[in-house]
Amino acid sequence: MTHTLTPTAEPATDIDDVARLVTAEGRRIADPDLERWVADVDAAALRALYRDMVLVRRVDTEGVALQRQGQLGLWAPCRGQEATQVGSARAFRADDFVFPSYREVGVAHVRGAAPADLALTWRGESHSTWNPYDINTATPQIIIGAQTLHAVGYALGIQRDGTDQVAAAYFGDGASSQGDVNEAMVFASSFRAPVVFICTNNHWAISEPVSVQAKFPIAGRAPGFGIPSMRVDGNDVLACLAATRWALDIARRGNGPAFIEAVTYRMGPHTTSDDPTRYRDEAEVERWRRRDPLTRIESLLRAEDAFDDEFAQTVAQDADRLGADVRAAVLGAPSRPAMAVFDDVYAEPHTGLAEQRERHATYLAGFAGEEASR
Repeated sequence: MTHTLTPTAEPATDIDDVARLVTAEGRRIADPDLERWVADVDAAALRALYRDMVLVRRVDTEGVALQRQGQLGLWAPCRGQEATQVGSARAFRADDFVFPSYREVGVAHVRGAAPADLALTWRGESHSTWNPYDINTATPQIIIGAQTLHAVGYALGIQRDGTDQVAAAYFGDGASSQGDVNEAMVFASSFRAPVVFICTNNHWAISEPVSVQAKFPIAGRAPGFGIPSMRVDGNDVLACLAATRWALDIARRGNGPAFIEAVTYRMGPHTTSDDPTRYRDEAEVERWRRRDPLTRIESLLRAEDAFDDEFAQTVAQDADRLGADVRAAVLGAPSRPAMAVFDDVYAEPHTGLAEQRERHATYLAGFAGEEASR
């Protein structure tokens, strides 16, 4: 099953030829390929998805603020991509193993990451935060596309164990041009690995628009590797849930990998070191603001009399509580000694690490005189 485009001028940027179940105005529509995968999602389940998205947005807002205040070294905002992350992540089983990039704070939240885990990676005090095996989610990958190879390797291990778990890898539209991603797809297809590839097409790889590197829909590449694909509205949390269930079913039944292109938009900067006003048209941003994934589901719930002031207040309080917990974890994090950067890099010490430690100690000692003169 594929949802790809007939070639036109710039089909990679087209957002109309995607699978969806909820319009930007919050109206429920039918899709024969998606309907059956969310037949169990009632108003209560939809409210839970909405709550997830609100909480993720609150964490994202807190992360940006903490970085601006000097408490974090960097933050990669996910505002606007909450539906892609929450909808897909809610489709996984607890024993599936997920390999995210550096922007999937919503996936980490859904998988069970603690408040501190959601932010402390960006403080630069430690190599990682959560234990991957506690929540079956790898730590965020900063090397573009590398996690797709890791996911395929893990999936091959699942295959040899003879279980029905699935591995999944998240990556962006920019990463789809990396050799690692394409090599991972070749390997996954050749060995029918139980892995799901989730490409978050947020239209911008830092300052490069997707129309430059993908003249046709990214989902259209997967069938060339022998991988079924779907192009879905990444701002429709219900459609993202359905598409991921579809993909997981393929992989779980031993039919090999599946590919999802979730078409969404990065509302904020690439990271807090980026200024998107230098390369983006504000009119484009405004068009996507009107397709907000949160207001879309709120409108649908209101139309079904499943959204009232009490529910809104409860969700807002939960979001504020999580945001406060994230902030407290960051502000309360102790600063480690400078030499601790070498701790826990390798399981056992070796000469190369000892040499690096010695050189860094010498470097730090060079500042001792400056401190004494102040």
